[in-house]
Amino acid sequence: MAGPLRSAPAGAAVRSSAELSLPHRTALGRVWLLLGDKPGDNAQIEAVVEALGWRCERKMLHWQAPYATRKPRFRVTLSHVDRSRSAPLEPPWPDLILTIGRRPSMVALWVKEQSAGCSRIVLFGKPSGLMTRFDLVVAGAEVQLPALPNVLPIRLPLMRARGEDITTAMALWQPRLAALPRPLIALLVGGPTVPFVFDARLSVQLCRLAAETAAAGGTPYVTTSRRTPAHAVAALRSELAAGSIVHEWRPGDARNPYRALLGLADLFVVTSDSLSMQMEIARLRRKLAIYALPPSSRLSAGPLSDLTDGMLGSRVLPGSLARRCEQRLGQALDRIGAFRHHRDLTAIPRQLVADGHAVWFGQPFPDIAPALPDELPGVVARLVTLAAH
Repeated sequence: MAGPLRSAPAGAAVRSSAELSLPHRTALGRVWLLLGDKPGDNAQIEAVVEALGWRCERKMLHWQAPYATRKPRFRVTLSHVDRSRSAPLEPPWPDLILTIGRRPSMVALWVKEQSAGCSRIVLFGKPSGLMTRFDLVVAGAEVQLPALPNVLPIRLPLMRARGEDITTAMALWQPRLAALPRPLIALLVGGPTVPFVFDARLSVQLCRLAAETAAAGGTPYVTTSRRTPAHAVAALRSELAAGSIVHEWRPGDARNPYRALLGLADLFVVTSDSLSMQMEIARLRRKLAIYALPPSSRLSAGPLSDLTDGMLGSRVLPGSLARRCEQRLGQALDRIGAFRHHRDLTAIPRQLVADGHAVWFGQPFPDIAPALPDELPGVVARLVTLAAH
């Protein structure tokens, strides 16, 4: 028998600027958001902007065909931008730019160059180069950065699901999901990305583990993502047990059940490559298990993070001398292009599990997950200070 459907999850909405109660909320005259095609990236920017309460111009960017999937060489250029489909980039130039990702940050540096250095840039996430040209870099624990004055380290990425979006999706999907046998198990599948391996064999294994989870009853509800390869989708469709449901992601598909599942599912299983889905579920304090994808090599599994942290962290020298050496070394390596700011995508899943916000898939689901620390107010305060000077 189907169990009762859940009400809208508490605490899902992003806190408003009034709730943050910061003394100064006036932005500079013109603020641009340079956004790309990655919803998880854009969600971090939108969370910050909603908390700030600033009026901003959203500049959606689209890429030339070769660079929709392939990374361009990092430099100050618009050569990777499809200007005909992107928002116009023309004066008056902005006083402040908020952006995220390799491709949009290249555009941000181009805009700064056109403004003769007057446009300041706040970059969220990993800089791919030229780090000292950004006025502020806000990066979570998955990004290994030198301690520099323009770096604001945070423990966890800032993305979170909007409560009103979940409530709207729940109202639409509740009649369709009400009759499904409970528990409703949301199996959220990502795709290949450095450093993870994601092949058909792993898809079959994931299906078998999901079937074991639902063996006592329940409905696995699978949703794929923009990075899920066709062979993985085929394996999911062929290997999942009878009664399972598969929703294949398609661009522009308004029928995606993901937001509704955030409010209606009982259990969540997320592949370890998708930090955005892990963070949105963990912030809602839902029962989350992370399916750990294997790394492509031992070097990408964490030891490289330990090595860079040992070289550029404060383990070698004590006190203020260590910090000064760390800053000088980081600046020198960035100038010559030798330091490419290692990104360890295993760091966030490991931290979520260690702090009790999630378990590894196969372990018992947590009864009540603790609330995640909210670092958004600190980020907002830093941006308010930047805008005021």
